[in-house]
Amino acid sequence: MDEIQSPSDEAAESDLNLGDLNLDPTNLNLRDSDFQDSDFQDSDSQDSGLQDSGLQDSDLEGDTLREECGVFGIFGHPDAAAITALGLHALQHRGQEAAGIVSFERGRFHSERRLGLVGDTFSRREVIDRLPGTSAIGHVRYSTTGETILRNVQPLFAELNAGGFAVGHNGNLTNGLTLRRELVRNGAMMQSTTDTEVILHLVAQSKRNRFIDRFIEALRAIEGAYSLVSLTNKKLIGARDPLGIRPLVLGELDGCPILASETCALDIIGAKYVRDVEPGEVIVFDEQGAQSHKPFPPKPPRPCIFEYIYFSRPDSIVGGRSVYEVRKAFGAQLARESHVEVDVVVPVPDSGVPAAVGYSQHSGVPFELGIIRNHYVGRTFIQPTQSVRELGVRMKHNANRAAIEGKRIILIDDSLVRGTTSKKIVRMMRDAGAREVHFRLASPPIIHPDYYGIDLPDRGGLLAATHNLEEMRDIIGADSLAFLSIDGMYRAMGEPGRDPLNPKFADHCFTGVYPTHLTDHTQHEPQPRQLSLLAEAS
Repeated sequence: MDEIQSPSDEAAESDLNLGDLNLDPTNLNLRDSDFQDSDFQDSDSQDSGLQDSGLQDSDLEGDTLREECGVFGIFGHPDAAAITALGLHALQHRGQEAAGIVSFERGRFHSERRLGLVGDTFSRREVIDRLPGTSAIGHVRYSTTGETILRNVQPLFAELNAGGFAVGHNGNLTNGLTLRRELVRNGAMMQSTTDTEVILHLVAQSKRNRFIDRFIEALRAIEGAYSLVSLTNKKLIGARDPLGIRPLVLGELDGCPILASETCALDIIGAKYVRDVEPGEVIVFDEQGAQSHKPFPPKPPRPCIFEYIYFSRPDSIVGGRSVYEVRKAFGAQLARESHVEVDVVVPVPDSGVPAAVGYSQHSGVPFELGIIRNHYVGRTFIQPTQSVRELGVRMKHNANRAAIEGKRIILIDDSLVRGTTSKKIVRMMRDAGAREVHFRLASPPIIHPDYYGIDLPDRGGLLAATHNLEEMRDIIGADSLAFLSIDGMYRAMGEPGRDPLNPKFADHCFTGVYPTHLTDHTQHEPQPRQLSLLAEAS
C-alpha cells in the first residue's frame, strides 16, 4: 500500500503563505503520519478585517450511479479515531475506493490514508493506535475529480503559515478547475488532482486574522456542492453549501459533538441525532463550546434528490424524511402511474428493494426475491476475456428460478444510466423462464449530466438522453418500460408536484435546471484534470 512521507519539522515550521501539502511525489513508499503542528495562534479575540461492450471489472455497476463521498468528525472524545473508523464504516456505501482519518493530539497531527475499504485498514488496532488524540475527522472516497491515487485520498492536510489544517469534502466544486488554474498562475504548487485542494490554498492565502474568517473567505470563493469537515489543533469545523445540496448532520456522543454525512453513522456508534447542519451554515466546536456562523444570504434550500433515490442508506433520515419510506413512496407512485397485470414484483437488489416493496403494497401484487445478489463479489475481479466478461453480471446477480419461472414479472430498479446491466438482467429473467418481463424505474429518466459529485457520463453516454422510450425498451429487451414522472417523484416526497419557479430539490439530472453556476463548463480554456508530473508516481 502506498504511503506518503510527512514533512520534516523544519518544513512544517516554514512561513509559507501557500498550503504546503506535505506530499513528496518522489517518495511514495513512506507513511503519511505525524504531521508536526506549529503553534497555532487562532486569535479568536481579534477582530477580522456509453457503449455496451461487455461489463468490465466494477462496471457491473453499469446501470447504477456511482457514489459520492462521506465525511465524519468528532471533537473531544478519548476514542476519537476508533469512533471515526466506525462512523466511516457506516458511510462505506458513499465511497469504496479509499478511506482516511486525521487525528490531533498535543500539538501534532496524525494521518492514515489508504486505498480500499475502511475495514481493510482501520479495523486493525495498530492503525488506530497510530491515530491518538481526542479529535479526528475521516473521509470515504469515490473519485469525482482526480484519479484514485493516494495523493488524492482525504482528509487532505496542509501546514499553513498559521498552523496545521485538515479537510474532508463531500461534493464537487463547479468552479474548482477555474480556481485551480488561477492559484497555479499565482504560484501555488498543487500536489493532488482533487478540487478539495483548492480549499486549502484559499484558506492559506487569506489575510484575515481569525482562522474562521479565513475559512469563510475561502467558502465565499467556491461554487457548487460541498459538505466539509475540517480540523485544526483547536477546532472541529463543519460547513454546508448555501443550497444544502450535500447533506451534513450534527450528533452527540458522551457530550462530544459529531459531524457526519448521514444519520446511519450516528446510529452505529450509539450517538444522538441533534439536527441537520443548515444550508450555508458554518459550525465550529472548540473548548468553549459551539458557535454557528451563517455568512451567506439565505436561499431556498435545494437538497440533492439523489440522496433519496440512491445515495443515502435506507435507514438514514435525510432532511427529516426516512429514506426507506421515501423509496417505498416512489414505488407506490410508480404503481399508480404505470402498472400492468403481472404475477410478481421483483426488485433489482439491493437498490430496487424499498421501491419494489412500495410497488407491491400499493398494487397488491406479491413481492418476490426473483434475483439473488452475491454480496461477496470483489470490485477488482479479473475478467480476462470477452466471454468471461459476458458472464460478469451473473457474478453479482443470479435468477431465483423458483420465484419467476412461468410468471409475468415487473422488475423494479432505482434508476437507469447506460442500460448495460438492465439489458443483461432482463435476458437473465427470460433465460430463467419468465413469461413476460416489464421494467420500471423508481426515478425519472436521467437526461443531463451532474456536476455536484455524482459520477454520471456526459449526455451522450446517458441512454435516456439519446433514445426515446420505445428505443430504450427495445435495447433492454423488456416487454414494457416506464419511469416515475417528475411530478410523481415530487408527490412521493410530499409535495403537490414540481414548481418550476421554486423547485424544492436539485433535480437537474432530470430537468437540466442546475441550481448553481457551472463556471468550469463555460470556460473555453482547456482545463486538465491530470497532473502529468505525478501520473507515474501513483
